[in-house]
Amino acid sequence: MAAVKYYGTGRRKKSIARVYLTPGTGNITINKRDIDNYFGLETLKVIVRQPLEATSTTDKFDVLVNVHGGGFTGQAGAIRHGISRALLKADADYRPTLKKAGYLTRDPRMKERKKYGLKAARRAPQFSKR
Repeated sequence: MAAVKYYGTGRRKKSIARVYLTPGTGNITINKRDIDNYFGLETLKVIVRQPLEATSTTDKFDVLVNVHGGGFTGQAGAIRHGISRALLKADADYRPTLKKAGYLTRDPRMKERKKYGLKAARRAPQFSKR
């Protein structure tokens, strides 16, 4: 019989994370690499572990993640979102804890599009008097 798998999709900015939770010892694997080899900054590792620590399930689940798009910060946010959603499927009693912490909310902030006549979304060309 196959082991139980809980799935959650997480998104942030341009990043999309597919997260699978399986009962285990707390290993976090991102794109076939260990979390310590994938993220250089300690703050990003903390962000990824937040939902597990909030529900005190750090050593109950192994986390397997496929993530693509965006940069490291966006990917860490997407993974956190995905883990939170997968935890809900594992046990619906975690909902109030995760909701209160704000881990279930998809961060809606996206990059603003560039406008014509400007150098970026709002950055105008340098003004020259003469």
